[in-house]
Amino acid sequence: MRLHLIAAAAALCCTTAIHAKDIKIAHVYDKTGPLEAYAKQTQIGLMMGLDYATGGTMTVNGNKLVVIEKDTQGKPDVAKSQLSAAYADDKADIAVGPTGSGVALAMLPIAEEYKKILLVEPAVADAITGDKWNRYIFRTGRNSSQDAISNAVALDKEGTTVATLAQDYAFGRDGVKAFKEALKKAKVVHEEYLPTNTTDFTAGAQRLFDSLKDKPGRKVIFIIWAGAGNPFKIANLDPKRYGIEIATGGNILPAMASYKNFPGMEGATYYYFGIPKNPVNNWLVSEHYKRYKNPPDFFTAGGMSAGIALVEALKKTGGDTNTEKLITAMEGMSFESPKGKMTFRKEDHQALQSMYHFKIKVDPAFPWGVPDLVREIKIEDMDIPVRNKR
Repeated sequence: MRLHLIAAAAALCCTTAIHAKDIKIAHVYDKTGPLEAYAKQTQIGLMMGLDYATGGTMTVNGNKLVVIEKDTQGKPDVAKSQLSAAYADDKADIAVGPTGSGVALAMLPIAEEYKKILLVEPAVADAITGDKWNRYIFRTGRNSSQDAISNAVALDKEGTTVATLAQDYAFGRDGVKAFKEALKKAKVVHEEYLPTNTTDFTAGAQRLFDSLKDKPGRKVIFIIWAGAGNPFKIANLDPKRYGIEIATGGNILPAMASYKNFPGMEGATYYYFGIPKNPVNNWLVSEHYKRYKNPPDFFTAGGMSAGIALVEALKKTGGDTNTEKLITAMEGMSFESPKGKMTFRKEDHQALQSMYHFKIKVDPAFPWGVPDLVREIKIEDMDIPVRNKR
């Protein structure tokens, strides 16, 4: 009897070994270029998410997770070729990325061509899960509508007049479009779009001031900006003389150093390490301090969410990387993230998630303006439009 048991165990071991394989995850992201700081955070978060969700084993059902890195350089044409190479040459089972919205839009058709999943993190433009979407696209990152609707909570009041300042590309234009749609009471009177590499904001600021200065009631310039350049320089031109406030959403901690100049400023953020109270975020904050001697940032949380989502999907398929099985597993799938529960909506594969209404407070212990939670804006509090046409 004992010999039979040993033989059965040996056979099972050999069978497992035969079927175990590497699961290849291509992280195709803007490793160099203007969004490099965001990209680095995403990469750290992705690896931490895979680590957390696999209990430190980096395996699912005996299959080893292998991450292949590809640099888009922040260029759409490079991104397309890098994603193609990941699917065709590296035989990636699934891809994650990229950082910039314009780059992401160029990558979407490649996922469709190869019939492989692209999990978008953290590119934001609505079009990614909107009119440019295809069924191979999932997104853990928030979209422009989630940003806009949550920020409207802070600013959408009767008697408020708004002018917007944004970058002249997909992220900025989609952000403003969604923000305008989300406002029901406040009125947008001017949209200012500037090149992504702008350093001198004087002329744009003057147009913004001129559009607001004679308006009655509360007057706000709402800023949607990512990467290089500091649009908050417009505060040096003294908008307060016209009774004009500055408002914006969340950002990475270095960018939020300028928020210290705006105590009481309201907005809504995707993530700040001190806000969510849940086991996943507790682990992320504790482990990040342990490994990197500083707190996790905006895009670290997003990368971790992507890593957890991948592992949870692979657990559901038993480690099978067949695209159709993964799509079936992921549609409607809920999973725990540093922000609490996220759910991939079936219609467009957008992850529904909480956002956080904040007011900036100045704390001498931190070199940035601290987003003090006003309230959590939960999934059920936001009516996020389905924008795809498929």
